[in-house]
Amino acid sequence: MKNVFLPNSIEEFRQIWSAVPDAVLMAGGTDLLVSLREGKTKVKNIISLERISELRHIDCSGGEILIGSLVTHQQILDAPIIAEALPVLRQAASLLGSPAVRHMGTIGGNICTASPAADLLPALYLLDARLELHTERTKRTVPITDFIIGPRQTSLSEGEFLYRIRVPIPVPNTRAYYFKVGQRKALAITIASMAALLRLDTDMTVLEGRFSWGSVGPTVLRFPETEKILQNQKLSEPLLKEIGEKSARLTEPISDIQASADYRRMLVSNFPLRLLQAEKYTGSNGKK
Repeated sequence: MKNVFLPNSIEEFRQIWSAVPDAVLMAGGTDLLVSLREGKTKVKNIISLERISELRHIDCSGGEILIGSLVTHQQILDAPIIAEALPVLRQAASLLGSPAVRHMGTIGGNICTASPAADLLPALYLLDARLELHTERTKRTVPITDFIIGPRQTSLSEGEFLYRIRVPIPVPNTRAYYFKVGQRKALAITIASMAALLRLDTDMTVLEGRFSWGSVGPTVLRFPETEKILQNQKLSEPLLKEIGEKSARLTEPISDIQASADYRRMLVSNFPLRLLQAEKYTGSNGKK
């Protein structure tokens, strides 16, 4: 039999964790509960954080969006400030799981699970998200690129938990895009995904272009040198085809039950071409 603790505050949580240091932390439980049911994870003590309201806030301060680690995917979809300032994150959340999963699953859980196929990670990498990590006595903030160190591996220290995510607000008129392929659309594990941010001049000249790729390497991948190809070039099919082909060669996909490595590379090479179709659909602001 497992012991499940349900603290109502950060202080109560810290007291319980100090008394039961071997406990596993649970946010929404959409990943942990499945793992427990399938016998892949064996734990004696669980601390569920679901009642700690302090971790469920979305705020704006000092040019950043502050997102508590227990904010659900549905909260991301419903928050006007996310739709306005971070549309790429909202697009990613809209393609994540079923309605039940979106209401239970949390951004903190999506990050700390550190799955290469996690839907929110490509958007968070692209947005230069930083993670605020707390222990009973210390606080530190690290870039998400330093936090996730491999498949299902993070740099969390002993006694440390993810308190909130700090996301700089992109400059005005930044267009946002998120695409993914799965076997059953939103309900499927991601085979490959791409998030992109573009700043375009009035004549469609690219002032800045950023891309990130999910489920095609051990972590989310970015290729800054490839992104430089876009600088001061007009957005066009040949240009985006070049971006896709060069990015595909740099990816590190594996073959698994979902798809082959070659298929994943093919998706990467084709994803950027979708930007032209998306531009026609979204108009001038890049928001669906």
